[in-house]
This record gives sequence, C-alpha cells and structure tokens, in this order.
Amino acid sequence: MKIAEIDLGEKPLFLAPMEDVTDPSFRFMCKEFGADMVYTEFISSDGLIRDAAKSVAKLRIDDRERPVGVQIYGHLIEPMVEAARVAESVHPDVIDINFGCPVKKIAGRGAGSGMMRDVPLMVEMTRRIVEAVRTPVTVKTRLGWDEGSKNIVEIAERLQDVGIAALTIHGRTRAQMYRGQADWTLIGEVKNNPRMRIPIIGNGDISTPQGAAEAFDRYGVDGVMIGRATYGRPWIFREIRHYLTTGELLPQPSVVERVAIAKRHLLKSVEIKGEKVGVLEMRRHLSSYFKGLPDFKATRLRLVTLFDLQELFDTLDYVAERWGAFDAATLVPPSLSHDL
Repeated sequence: MKIAEIDLGEKPLFLAPMEDVTDPSFRFMCKEFGADMVYTEFISSDGLIRDAAKSVAKLRIDDRERPVGVQIYGHLIEPMVEAARVAESVHPDVIDINFGCPVKKIAGRGAGSGMMRDVPLMVEMTRRIVEAVRTPVTVKTRLGWDEGSKNIVEIAERLQDVGIAALTIHGRTRAQMYRGQADWTLIGEVKNNPRMRIPIIGNGDISTPQGAAEAFDRYGVDGVMIGRATYGRPWIFREIRHYLTTGELLPQPSVVERVAIAKRHLLKSVEIKGEKVGVLEMRRHLSSYFKGLPDFKATRLRLVTLFDLQELFDTLDYVAERWGAFDAATLVPPSLSHDL
C-alpha cells in the first residue's frame, strides 16, 4: 500500500491519533512494536496559528517515528489552511484532517465529525488544504452524522476528487460516539466502489489479531488503524503482524516483560519532556500496563501519584517481584474513547 510515494508495505497497521495518548513516547513504543505509521494527537488549528504552547508542542516528531502524520482539526477554512502550512513546517510525512472526532466541544462547533453536517464545506476545506501544501493530505472521518445520513460513499468520492491521498473511516456515525459495534460493511462498500483509487484504511473495534485479519480479508481494506486497543498494549502491533504472517497467536507478555516495557516507556517520556512533565504525563499509561492484576489498587495508586523517578522504578520492580508469576494472559487492557 502507498500513500502518495510513501510505501507502507502489505497490510499496514496504523496507530490512531488519540488525544492525551499518542504523544511522542507512546508513538515511539508502538513503532518499536511494529506500527507501520503513527499519528500525533489531534491539534487545534486555532492553537497552531496563535502559537499556543500546548498545540505547538504536539508538533514535535522524531525521525525514528517515520512515517508519521500530523492531524489537525478546525471548523473554519482559512485557519485550517494556515494550520496546515504550520504543520508542514515540521516536515511530517502526511497532514491528516480530522473529520471524525465526535466529542461535543469539537463536533458541536462544526469541527471534527461536526463537519459531516456540511459536506460542501468539508470538501471545500479539504480542497483548499490540498492546494496549499506539498505534503500529502489525508482525511479521517466517520460513516455519517447519524443513522439517517450514512453518506460516506458519496463523501469518499468527493474527497478523493479534490486530491486527498488516502482516507481512514471509523465505522460509526457521530451520533453513536463509541457505542455499539463498528459497521465495517460500509467501509468495505467504499473500498469496493470502482470509482475509488486511493487507499482506504478501516478503523473501529480492532482489538485482536483475528479481527485485523478479518478486516483485511473480508472487507478488502488497504490498511487497518488501531486506537483504543493499543492503550496499555503497544505490543498489539507485533501480535497482529505475527498472526497475519504465520496464522499463529503470540502469547501475552508476562508481568515481568510488561514491567520492562513500562520502564522503557517511562524513560522515553522523561527523555523527551523532562522528569517532572515526563513522569506526570506517564500516569495515564503506567497502571494500564497492569490492568486486571489482583489486589493491585494500592500499587496502582502509587504509580499514578509518585513524582520521583527512582521511586517509580522501585514500584515497578515491586510489581515484577509481587506479580511475576501471575498468568498475564488473563489481563485485559482498558478501552478508551479516544481514537479520533
């Protein structure tokens, strides 16, 4: 599969952009475990053009992450065009437009999946961004606004016609948020539309190697994007690739292995952000590596309240010692409603 001139190989696996999750350290971990392409957290167009520190910080990418996409969102054309130019200045491999985020504070303003209520505006915004930058432009969106307006087949054609290089479709409407099951039949319909020439990437409810294999085999998508199932489980990319290649399931990492992964993730976060911020922003990840361990409440509390790096390492060593013999195959990572 190719996005413009970016060759991602056969059946590529994508890390979904997730607010407060896909920061540089997490992207690094997922890349190590075999993600073929990763994305930044989504970035406000207004924040970028106003040089807001939090938004600009999200533009930080490392060559070891490549290929990497910067995802932007907004509801007005001119700020989105300007934001795309700012994003291009850090030389991402693609610029992705978020037409999929369903949360009220974004969709309610007409951004994210709110744009699906005004398809002509969506198409015109996309056209202007494609014309404004040299970097390949891609789009992530949903099936439609609600059950009565699943117009993704038409939207896909129109977005392709204005020059996008690939399209990712989350198999729910905005009204569904993250409830119910993702509908892959419409994703498959877009992919199998003879008018479509660009790659179609499917997203929604992929949490197992078997699910990813079915998405490729049954619906014919060019790539699979994984969101919530990566949280506390960056090795899912390794699991899926192994299954796609061999048809065999890998055993789940042991608790001792998870401790080693958590330590590496923590060190990478501190390396990138400094100890204070790096430790603070790892809290959302640390305990999730061990979701499901029995009698873990007090230890989880330490993992999400400690500030001292050495104390965190000591606590992780304690996890390995205390639960090292626990059957990690029974651990189930939490689901998040963050894939946008």
